[in-house]
Amino acid sequence: MKNIDVCLSPELLHQYDLNNKIVVVVDVLRATSCMVSGFANGVKEIVPVSTLEECKILQNEGYLAAAERNGSRAEGFDMGNSPFEYLEERVRGEKIAVTTTNGTMAINKSLEAKEILIGAFLNLGAITAYLKNKDEDIIVLCAGWKGKFNLEDSLFAGALCHLLKNDFEYACDAPLAAEAMYITAKKDIMTYMKDSSHAKRLAKLNVVKDIEFCVQESIYNVIPYLSGKSLITKS
Repeated sequence: MKNIDVCLSPELLHQYDLNNKIVVVVDVLRATSCMVSGFANGVKEIVPVSTLEECKILQNEGYLAAAERNGSRAEGFDMGNSPFEYLEERVRGEKIAVTTTNGTMAINKSLEAKEILIGAFLNLGAITAYLKNKDEDIIVLCAGWKGKFNLEDSLFAGALCHLLKNDFEYACDAPLAAEAMYITAKKDIMTYMKDSSHAKRLAKLNVVKDIEFCVQESIYNVIPYLSGKSLITKS
């Protein structure tokens, strides 16, 4: 039977065989939530890059450039890492180059996979429905924080595992643990997450509204995926 696994940090990804696998990359706070929001708002294309220098080159080529480091917008770029920026009128029909502390690096570490999807609570239902019909094994890759485990991405992984448990076997204990966390938290994820390290980090930056937005489940029916070097959407 096909299986689903959870990689709790990109630093652990070398232990996983990505060949012929579908990787779902998640960075709830906030990169993948931004990407999902942008496509729901009509963004044409998003190019995820690992460095500020790569993002600047694309900015000079006419892309809107979104750059975040340590939770804040990097100097000299058009956008930061708030989903509300991706819901602005100016991004519709545009191409965006993006680099973030964790999320874009996780995407670029997954290139050996058969398919790379972008997951967030915001498109949880759409991702679940799509994966139910796939025959490949799945790895949910949590972007974490600078190589370390984080709570919010693991909660998403648990939610996806919980919704797919009748269709996929758990490959090891990581999906089981992630699911247990999600079941505990699902009635009030915002409260459960409030003491997490990244939620506290963002609260200090006065972006609590971003956190509240990003924990909403299944409000967008878009599935961003990597095609070549660009993210586009299946719907």
